[in-house]
Amino acid sequence: MPPMIRVENLVKRFGRTTALDRVSFAVAAGTVVGVLGPNGAGKTTMVRVLATLLRPDSGLVRVGGIDVEREPARVRALLGLTGQYASVDGDLTGTENLVLLGRLLGLSRPAARDRAADLLERFELGAAAARPASTYSGGMRRRLDLAASLVGRPRVLCLDEPTTGLDPHVRRELWQVVRDSWPKASRCCSPPSTWRRPTGSPTASRCSTRAASSPTAAPASCKRRVGGRTVQVRPAVAGDMDATARVLGRLTGTTPARDFGSGLLTAPAADPMVLATLVRKLDQAGLAVAEVGLRLPSLDEVFLALTGKPAAPDGTPAREGSAG
Repeated sequence: MPPMIRVENLVKRFGRTTALDRVSFAVAAGTVVGVLGPNGAGKTTMVRVLATLLRPDSGLVRVGGIDVEREPARVRALLGLTGQYASVDGDLTGTENLVLLGRLLGLSRPAARDRAADLLERFELGAAAARPASTYSGGMRRRLDLAASLVGRPRVLCLDEPTTGLDPHVRRELWQVVRDSWPKASRCCSPPSTWRRPTGSPTASRCSTRAASSPTAAPASCKRRVGGRTVQVRPAVAGDMDATARVLGRLTGTTPARDFGSGLLTAPAADPMVLATLVRKLDQAGLAVAEVGLRLPSLDEVFLALTGKPAAPDGTPAREGSAG
C-alpha cells in the first residue's frame, strides 16, 4: 500500500533562509507521526506545505497519492488542519462556525448541523454552542478550532501544537478522538531514517511516534529512547544532606547534584535496583528521608536531549516565529 504522506527532497526557502533542506519521509495510512524540534526547525513550514498553504521550492510532496502542487484542491478535500492559534470566526456562534465549514465541505444542512452538534458536545462546548466565538475563552476557542478540523472527517489530520492552552481533560479528549480514528496504529518512537536535518537548524532532531496518539505510551517511549534514570533523595533533616550525599555518591559512583532550596539530592542511576539498595544503606546509616524516588527523564529533559540548543533565530522569517 502506498504511503498516505510521501515527501521526497522537499526544499523551502524564505529569502536567504532555508527552512526545509531536502526533507524526505513517508507516513503509512493509519499511523500518527509526531515531529519534535526547537523553534525555527521548520515544523510549521512543513505542515503548511502539506496543507497546500505554501508552495515548495523543489521536491515531491504527495498526500493520499495526490501531488500538492498540481492538485491542491483535491489534497485539501482529504485534509484537516489546526494551526498553532485558533482561527475561528468570532462573529459566528460555535454552531455557525462548524455548520459553515460543513456546508463548504459539501454536507447537507441537516448533516452539517448534526456533525456540528456532535463535535461541540465531544469537545464540551455544547452549552456555549449558541454564543459568538468572540465570547469564548482562549481554551474554548482552541477546542472549537480543533473541532473545526474534524468536521469533514479528514483522512489526513495535521495538528500544529494542538494541545496548547487546553485543560488536561480536554487534552485527553483530543487524544481519544485521534485514537478512535487510528485504532490499529502501532506504538514506537524513532526518528525517520530518511529525514534530513534542516540546514537552518543543525541541532534539530525528530521523534516520530506512530503511537495512535497515546499520551502515555508515546512520551514513555521517547523517555526510554533518551535513556538514563535519575535517583532523587530529600533528607528528612536538613543537616543530614552531606551524609546522605556521601551514601548516594558511593552507591552511584557520582557526585550528587544539590538543590539547597528544596533540599533535593540528584544522581544518575544506571541500575534500576539502586533504589532498593539506597533505602537499605540509608537505613543502616540511620538517615531518615522525606522523599526518595527513581524516575525517567522529564519531558523537558527529553526535548532538550533530542533537539539540543534552540535553533538560532538569526534570519528566521517572521512568519515562522516560534512555530518552526
